[in-house]
Amino acid sequence: MMSDTLPDDELEPIEILTLPLDAWHRAKGGRMVEFAGYHMPVQYDGIMAEHLWTREHAGLFDVSHMGQLTFTGEGVVPALEALMPADIAGLTLNRARYSLLLDDAGGILDDLMLTRQADEQVYMVVNGATKYDDIGHMIERLPEEVTLNLMEDHALLAVQGPKAVDALARLIPGVENMVFMQAGAFDWNGHPLWISRSGYTGEDGFEMSVSGDAAEALADALVAQPEVKPIGLGARDSLRLEAGLPLYGHDLDPTTTPVMADLGFALFKRRRETADFPGAARILAEREAGAETKRVGLLVDGRQPVREGATVVDAAGTAIGRVTSGGFAPSVGAPIAMAYVPAALAAPGTVVQLSQRGKVHQATVTAMPFVPHRYFRGVK
Repeated sequence: MMSDTLPDDELEPIEILTLPLDAWHRAKGGRMVEFAGYHMPVQYDGIMAEHLWTREHAGLFDVSHMGQLTFTGEGVVPALEALMPADIAGLTLNRARYSLLLDDAGGILDDLMLTRQADEQVYMVVNGATKYDDIGHMIERLPEEVTLNLMEDHALLAVQGPKAVDALARLIPGVENMVFMQAGAFDWNGHPLWISRSGYTGEDGFEMSVSGDAAEALADALVAQPEVKPIGLGARDSLRLEAGLPLYGHDLDPTTTPVMADLGFALFKRRRETADFPGAARILAEREAGAETKRVGLLVDGRQPVREGATVVDAAGTAIGRVTSGGFAPSVGAPIAMAYVPAALAAPGTVVQLSQRGKVHQATVTAMPFVPHRYFRGVK
């Protein structure tokens, strides 16, 4: 029988792509790794230092691997609502919203951010590792009147931290007037920017879409501010974990539903009532009765982190759940994790056992986020 695979020495090497700031990261001392098919910086000065700097000051993150999409055309809002449970029709202009791309069984194909830029135009940011699958899925289901555009010529930069607004407002006056999940068009040195007050660290901050040929100049201007340092993927992961934010492909995948993933806030009231999004029957039944498993936060005893792939075990050592993210949390000063556990074990304060490489660790279910979110929602 002929094999349909090639010997290792005949396999074509997989090309790792570069992003607009590739040379900039290397010049700044970034240690580059492959991530989502691209060369990206994992760290500059060390993950711990970068994490704490972002919590105390402001960090610049290159997230240009993410997919930036625009959708235009007649009927674009109902067309997108047919793919996800977001209330896009109820979204005012220049407001952003978190949502989920769902398969027909209610499984999560991706999580994403969308913004209503005009009555018939929606801007969307999807995960880098899934963007081409997302595009294929949506193109198959969108009507001909709706046009999808992948903004391949644009970079996406994020500045995050309590001093982010101070640094960015010096360069782009007016951003300080936005609140969390608000967006708008700005100009910097003749370059158009689309900026949202949002991010993936739990801190106040902004994400900026900019033409690739202007990305390096904008990055230089940002790190010239005393509050801002470049931050790599390592600290981005520890920051989002402390903030209790799931990572697609780890904490979310097609085997998980919004209810299992504790993302019920993404199921908007009008959409629950119309029940016309993919997997609605299953998801709404789970919402009513409760899912059998649930994503929870864990505080791990001791100092050794428990990583993704560890199992939650019962008294007999039988696997009953799985750890999907884990690591040492610099701001907490202890190891933390996210896991899927049986619903009976999901209440905060429940003690569970985790098995990793033959060693058993004790952990306690805790409410997330592990550190408070500090999003700017306006002056009280």
